[in-house]
Amino acid sequence: MAAVRVAYREVAWLQDHMGIFAEMAQHGHEQVTFCYDRVSGLKSIIAIHNTGLGPALGGTRMWPYKTEGEALNDVLRLSRGMTYKSGAAGCNFGGGKAIIWGDPAVDKSEGLFRALGTFVQSFDGRFITGTDVGTAAEDFVWARAVTPYLVALPEEHGGSGDSSLTTAFGTWHGIRACAQEKFGSPRLKDIRVAVQGVGKVGYRLCGYLLEEGAEVTVTDVAQANLDKTTAAFKVKVVPPEEIYGLEVDILSPNALGAIINDETIGKLKAKVVAGAANNQLAEERHGDELHRRGILYAPDYVINAGGIIQVAEEFPTFSRERAMKRAAAIYDTLMRIFAIARRDGLPTYRAADVMVEERLAGVQAGRLWVRRKGGTSGSLQRS
Repeated sequence: MAAVRVAYREVAWLQDHMGIFAEMAQHGHEQVTFCYDRVSGLKSIIAIHNTGLGPALGGTRMWPYKTEGEALNDVLRLSRGMTYKSGAAGCNFGGGKAIIWGDPAVDKSEGLFRALGTFVQSFDGRFITGTDVGTAAEDFVWARAVTPYLVALPEEHGGSGDSSLTTAFGTWHGIRACAQEKFGSPRLKDIRVAVQGVGKVGYRLCGYLLEEGAEVTVTDVAQANLDKTTAAFKVKVVPPEEIYGLEVDILSPNALGAIINDETIGKLKAKVVAGAANNQLAEERHGDELHRRGILYAPDYVINAGGIIQVAEEFPTFSRERAMKRAAAIYDTLMRIFAIARRDGLPTYRAADVMVEERLAGVQAGRLWVRRKGGTSGSLQRS
């Protein structure tokens, strides 16, 4: 296999964009590696943000980016987000991410993922990856031939399989924490919940909510998802554009990101926003606006952490029971975040960051102390 760390045109691009080092310094990234394989056509970037808590863990996204800069910005943003997600979930992993620049509908091949696996292997366990947008668990069966540093493989190949059950379970417990904070009780009986998106996670979440006696209204852009949900559950259905203005207690976004934005935020009548969708705030200022309006927001990377909890539990051997128990603890994590928000007068999205940053600072301080004292533990000596 003819593979090099940096493609020639990426070298030229980097020479014109040396601001990447300033970007890494600003956001704390440790390493960014450009990967190119001439035979398969692989063009990939692997970004390691922080390994203070352990090896960097994050999925591989495949997307037809328009430019190198767009691809780089995405992997930097996503890898930083994984540090916070792992930290908030209590996992002993840091944050990393990989992107493959290509169209997942036409560019996938065995050679492409074997080449990716070779680059992942070169990190010798410092970076562990699996599925993300544009990739599927089956793709990484090809990569498994050249590296063991993979998660979320199909169960028949030794992985933990579909993580939607764990994600939905954790999201349900997160919603119960929000109910406790906002309404004084975690019980969801007669609580009105609008579920935006009833794909794999949203569908399972509806089951948990209805089992508790919540009143559930749903929407989805895919009619097949709605048909499956209405066949299984007693729910109301509204068009997608109506979900924001419903008179409900809780809005639960479980589909696309950036749904809390300038256009939608003024329509909200819900008292709580809590769901499994990623990147729900179009911009951080929308989290500030939710806070100003008295709408409780469950930070998305905290409440939807069931997926990363599941794959983190694959080490050393996977236990579904252990993963579900840790996903249920999202309730306690959110209650800590709400307490920090009250203590410091912060929006909840920022309080979540503070909680993770305090954990990272404490671990780093402990490692530095051991190093100064001449400790002998290899894992603690690594700074």
